[in-house]
Amino acid sequence: MWCPAFYAVNKMEIINLSTLTVLGNVQATQPSLDNSPIATTRNGSYKGIYLAQYNQDLFLGVPYAHPPIETRRFRDPAHLTINWTGERPATKYAFECIGYGGDQKGYLQSEDCLYLNVVRPHGFENEALPVLVWIHGGGFRQGGTVDRRYNLTFIVDNSVNISKPMMAVSIAYRLGPFGFFNGDDVAAEGALNLGLKDQRLALHWIQENISGFGGDPRKVTIYGQSAGSESVGYHLRAFNGRDDDLFRAGIMESGPVIPQGPLNLTASYQSKYESIVAEAGCSQAEKKLDCLRALPFTVLNNVLNQTDYNTGWEPTVDGDFVARYPSQQVEDGSFVRVPIIAGTTTDEGSTQSPKPVNTTAELRSWMNTSSSYQLGLPDPLINTLLTLYPNTSTFGIPSSSELGGNVTFPQPYGAAFRQSAAYFTDQVFTASRRRTCEAWAAHNVSAYCYRFNTKPATSTWVEGVAHFSDVAFIFNNLEGYGYSPNPFDVGNLTESYILLSYLMAGSWASFVADLDPNGWTGRGRNATRADWPLYTVDRPLNIVWDANVTSYVEADDWRKEGIALINEVALAYGR
Repeated sequence: MWCPAFYAVNKMEIINLSTLTVLGNVQATQPSLDNSPIATTRNGSYKGIYLAQYNQDLFLGVPYAHPPIETRRFRDPAHLTINWTGERPATKYAFECIGYGGDQKGYLQSEDCLYLNVVRPHGFENEALPVLVWIHGGGFRQGGTVDRRYNLTFIVDNSVNISKPMMAVSIAYRLGPFGFFNGDDVAAEGALNLGLKDQRLALHWIQENISGFGGDPRKVTIYGQSAGSESVGYHLRAFNGRDDDLFRAGIMESGPVIPQGPLNLTASYQSKYESIVAEAGCSQAEKKLDCLRALPFTVLNNVLNQTDYNTGWEPTVDGDFVARYPSQQVEDGSFVRVPIIAGTTTDEGSTQSPKPVNTTAELRSWMNTSSSYQLGLPDPLINTLLTLYPNTSTFGIPSSSELGGNVTFPQPYGAAFRQSAAYFTDQVFTASRRRTCEAWAAHNVSAYCYRFNTKPATSTWVEGVAHFSDVAFIFNNLEGYGYSPNPFDVGNLTESYILLSYLMAGSWASFVADLDPNGWTGRGRNATRADWPLYTVDRPLNIVWDANVTSYVEADDWRKEGIALINEVALAYGR
């Protein structure tokens, strides 16, 4: 089950897995082996651990594919075909997939990483529970299921408390160059988008095996944030919208069906691929990709750690899994028609927008340059966009009201930061979210859309309600595990933040259970929320999650002209 070698990349800190509790460092939680649960799959049986504090059964480090190592490196994932008798332990998280970024710090990593984890409320093993499948984010280059911020125990516990019991599964997938390698040789072998194919195989595994854990394969909801949310979108559009009956609903937070970046950077990928081949000493090999497969990990990793070789690898149009540009598929309805939740935060792009931007001319220069978020735009389009996104005191994000008036932003933000942040937020996040909700409404498919408008303690006044602000609330992570500071440590507002978390976690659980987030409106908690309306063509409405008032409903028409133009010219952005 375990790869014999593990690695740290980018000089990241290594810690021993024995120091991690089964809940990803929830120090107060102690598992018990006295009441160990058993689950049976097509390959054999697993023995998990019973978590008395939360009355839950955990199955950790369950493989769903053959390890993608050695000759399987840079290839499609392969179904797990081994069988055994007796019970295999499923009591420890597997290693993280090899990634490059700060989210990997402190976690052991390995190429042998295609595993999943199951969290089930105890006593429900024969109940055919609805299943929430979590796909982590991280820009397709970092992240993993061990991350303490993605602890599934709390959201599962809350589902039981509101009488909407569910189980949750978290899946790992290959990242960066290991999951999204690209180049002519890779495309010729049909080996593009491997990380997405990993996820897809995990969903097939769930269909085949989750009933052995007490889950209902007919009631699967796929759920992600950021790149995980984009992944949900890729599965909704996979194979030109083919419905393989892998899920009945989707939840997309900060990364809807039309992804943020261009999907047609083949030329730049090929140049990078050739540089890696040369640096690795494989230029003279007859089969260069096989030469890279044969390299020891440490040798390949040393090559990837040079310049930008380990970054910028993302999904691409391959004519198969990613059949066409996402905007084209959304336009003609080539997506799986299942209910969704889709939303963004108010100041979504504040942490990722270009910096410093001191003048409109500097923003223009950035818009004219290709990046991982866009292709260089033509001048006439930029002129129109800058008219719709002016550098004025009343426009931009964070809003003047949120900031308490007009303020001067320190470096490295710049005087035109609010202008650039507003454009970036809409170009990368909001426009795609709005187009997603509009498309679902146009095809009479249920869509519940939202805007999260609560600034956690982890965000600065400059950032506002930034990307990732809603995650702790939805996961009901009230202790702030994995965060510094605790997102809920906001002085006299803490109680209202906690109530908002219960409302959101309950609404998500209600959606997973009944495909309707309104099935629970605060029962058992001292909190209420507005009724969450369906997004329709005639009434395009969002629920706004705001700790000051818990929630309210708004018309989804702010920055209407700019967002409409961004969606109209989606192909100019390569999406």
